[in-house]
Amino acid sequence: MALTYAAPPAQAADASAWVSDAHSGMRLVGGSANNGEGALRAGVEIKLAPGWKTYWRYPGDSGVPPRFDFSQSSNVKSVSVAFPAPHRFSDPSGNTIGYKDGVILTVRIEPTIPGQPVLLKLKLDYAVCERLCIPVEAAAELALSAGPSTLDGALAAAEQRVPRKAALGEGSPAVRSVRRNTTGERPRVTVDVAAAPDAAVDLFVEGPTPEWALPLPDPAPAPDGLRRFTFELDGLPPGARAEGAELKFTLVSPDHASEVTTHLD
Repeated sequence: MALTYAAPPAQAADASAWVSDAHSGMRLVGGSANNGEGALRAGVEIKLAPGWKTYWRYPGDSGVPPRFDFSQSSNVKSVSVAFPAPHRFSDPSGNTIGYKDGVILTVRIEPTIPGQPVLLKLKLDYAVCERLCIPVEAAAELALSAGPSTLDGALAAAEQRVPRKAALGEGSPAVRSVRRNTTGERPRVTVDVAAAPDAAVDLFVEGPTPEWALPLPDPAPAPDGLRRFTFELDGLPPGARAEGAELKFTLVSPDHASEVTTHLD
């Protein structure tokens, strides 16, 4: 069952009206512009009922990632959406990646004509799940300005949780090495993470295109000072080769998140 909602017309405000049902709600939020930049800041805020979840850009073993349509916006040249660090959810059906309670997906908008009014219009397809998953279609719009917003703090907190791009070995904790093992029955990838012994870390992996459906990395025994994760090279699209493929690893801890892209040589 698909649930469809439309928000009332945009007004000069820091956020659009909530577009809600019994399980979730969505709204657009506005933020002040970064000093010295022509881009505008905004967010897509999703709130969830207790026990319900929604999905990251790669949902894991099952689920549906959110889909964004900003094409009806006015004075908008480009829009980019960034996802704060997600969480792993495990149940008898497998592992999924996403958010509970709520999340603000951060948005960067390049106006077509800087200094002129911007009207951000969004049609969002997403899914919310408890025992069953429900697809939701929601629409909202918000007139943006570069001035201060009462939601600047919430938006800045979400921006701080967006994983920072890093190189192998950079940061703390850090993705230290990525190795491919082809000696077993099925090829596997082993990823070593340098982290403090008591650090709570998790790791997610994505292929070079959305058609790749790689398994979630599983924790494995590791030498002192390292955390080790492994996964099978499974879920490749037809005709794709693992050798030389560009994989993206997202490393998450309670106070740090980084994103490392490397070739699987």
